[in-house]
Amino acid sequence: MRAIEISAPGGPEVLRLAERRRPRPGLGEVLIRVAAAGVNRPDLLQRQGRYPPPPGVTDIPGLEIAGRVVEIGPAAGAVREGGATRHLPDIERDDPGRETAWTPALGDRVCALVSGGGYAEYCVAPALQCLPVPAGLTDIEAASLPETYFTVWSNVFDRGRLQPGESILVQGGASGIGVAAIQFATAFGCRVFTTAGTAEKCAACERLGAERAIDYRREDFAAVVRERTAGRGVDVILDMVGGDYLPRETAVLAEDGRLVLINAMGGAKATLDLLDVMIKRLTITGSTLRARPVAVKAAIARALHDRIWPLVGSQAIRPVVDRTFPLEQAGQAHAAMERGEHMGKIVLQVV
Repeated sequence: MRAIEISAPGGPEVLRLAERRRPRPGLGEVLIRVAAAGVNRPDLLQRQGRYPPPPGVTDIPGLEIAGRVVEIGPAAGAVREGGATRHLPDIERDDPGRETAWTPALGDRVCALVSGGGYAEYCVAPALQCLPVPAGLTDIEAASLPETYFTVWSNVFDRGRLQPGESILVQGGASGIGVAAIQFATAFGCRVFTTAGTAEKCAACERLGAERAIDYRREDFAAVVRERTAGRGVDVILDMVGGDYLPRETAVLAEDGRLVLINAMGGAKATLDLLDVMIKRLTITGSTLRARPVAVKAAIARALHDRIWPLVGSQAIRPVVDRTFPLEQAGQAHAAMERGEHMGKIVLQVV
């Protein structure tokens, strides 16, 4: 099969088209004929040598795909938990209150979260990390969903515990993560504030549902949020910047507020006023997704299927794809992401 390799750590030019052996699905996996693959910042970090794949995962980049199931491995409804194999009927019997599970069948159109291997004509995926392509969506649109949607649900709703009627500040609203977070929070009846780097991007974020998009190059996001909330602050902040943003973020969180970190593009170290954290009873948390167990990602998939997929089907939430590139132009796609001109997702078209 055709696949994109990282010839050496470096810039976008190190991505090259190569021939690789077609993978075979293992326990609990399916093989997908990839039609499109999303491009994400972790792919850029892997290319730079700063985010290696977990042990046992292919070195081919790509964390989200859409396509058609062409082969099913043994025990497609199984996951590994604590070194043992658990099958879907047993999991559901032991925990009948958990969200309903969905597993793909041969020939199904699916989108899937994977730990690597998406930039290729074929890719294996855990069956329980697959979701059906919502009606009316193209493969390109479907490929833009898994990485961002899994990340937003896990961090905003699981870790951040955002509730209807609360407020959230989304840093980087024009990114794929930001676009999803704005739409999710709006759909659940929350007040949404966000930041973006140009007036055009701010206007686009407001069209997606943000009450106020703040041009971080010209405005102080903390001052704007304090003004718009009459000094109360927001309940949740989703931050992918880190660095010197953290003191301003803790200052603008409401009492019992939650700061959720998913990246550190502005730096991994910060100075905080711990008294502010204690007095307001703040929670500071964060996560990465790639190396987490299949069972954890399967639970997120079930939540998305039950809570978000109906909203995608009704178009209350919709994918935003800025541009596409053919697979062999993966380097150009990475360069476009690094320039930061896009609004929403960049996607590779494989077939």
